[in-house]
Amino acid sequence: MIVFTATLTAKPGKEKELERALVDMVESVESEEGALAYVLHRSKEFPERFFFYEKYVDQKAWEFHDSTLYMKRLLEKLDSLLGEEIKIDHYEELASVSR
Repeated sequence: MIVFTATLTAKPGKEKELERALVDMVESVESEEGALAYVLHRSKEFPERFFFYEKYVDQKAWEFHDSTLYMKRLLEKLDSLLGEEIKIDHYEELASVSR
């Protein structure tokens, strides 16, 4: 199991455009069999900040996700939307509650 988080911060005035691009990404990832969770959040304190929680069955599933055309298109869009570099962290799941 592979878990990633990604924090993205919009340039001033680009918050809605970034939100649309990220929501579209969630809809695209829905068809990926190896993606167990792909959850988008927005900060209540900093509305320009977005946070993804991503969980994949294995490295191969993550590599597939990372190589998709829709991921490449998103990365191209992000150049004009982000005010800071994407912060990505990789985690090992130790315990969880699933319902």
